[in-house]
Amino acid sequence: MSAAPDASRELPEALRTAVEALAARRPVLVCLDFDGCVAELADDPAAVAPVPANAAAVERLAALDDVVVAYVSGRPLEQLRALAAPPAGVLLVGSHGAEQDLGADAAPLRLTAAQRRTREQVLELLENLAGRIDGALVERKPAGAALHVRAVADAAAAEALLAEAREAAAAVDGAHPKDGKMVVEVPVVHATKGEAIGTLRERTGAAAVFFAGDDVTDEQGFAVLGDDDVGVKVGAGETLADHRIAAPGELAAVLAALAAPAEARGADTRPRSTPTRPGTAPGA
Repeated sequence: MSAAPDASRELPEALRTAVEALAARRPVLVCLDFDGCVAELADDPAAVAPVPANAAAVERLAALDDVVVAYVSGRPLEQLRALAAPPAGVLLVGSHGAEQDLGADAAPLRLTAAQRRTREQVLELLENLAGRIDGALVERKPAGAALHVRAVADAAAAEALLAEAREAAAAVDGAHPKDGKMVVEVPVVHATKGEAIGTLRERTGAAAVFFAGDDVTDEQGFAVLGDDDVGVKVGAGETLADHRIAAPGELAAVLAALAAPAEARGADTRPRSTPTRPGTAPGA
């Protein structure tokens, strides 16, 4: 693989400087949210795919020996694997951290009897609410469920439905509602993206972490970043991240700027034949 042109020229100066400083540290852990970050958001959660330039940039980074790439997503793990189509060596965290594939012996998510009962309560609750408004839909997940209102035509009605779902879910014992963009997530397993990034940092021995995300739940990831790390918020909204880009289409330039220094040093960029995933996932 040949090195691409210097993408840092396309970036705001502060972000370019931060990325260059992070890229000088090794090993580097690159954590990426999927929806609204690597992929554009869509009304249908199943109808998304990585922005082609972002997919190419992820592949470029994943081929470097001194960089570890991880998707950290609210998606169920199997769905994330299918939609993101990650190259070999990319670690996967789904369900906001409740599901993790960090090695060949990764343990599947196993809910307790109490968690299974809570999940059924949550599903019934959200499906009853979604049935009131055209366009609302419930996404079933291994660790819970989510109510989506992106396709609801009446914005006020959509917000009211989310508020009602949030309040009702909070009253269900064992449910952990989370706000998102036009969605309320209700997992029955306590897990956060911040905890997942902490686990990934420890498992990989990363000297520095890059994290890009767009949603409210990604703020828990930005919250655990340190002085030597770089956080990038994709899109509008309040954030703890130090840097921002406007849309997923701008992420590829950031990722390319991360890859360029290692390629310039003559790092091995040949695709790996087998994943080199450190450690194994803890049981959920």
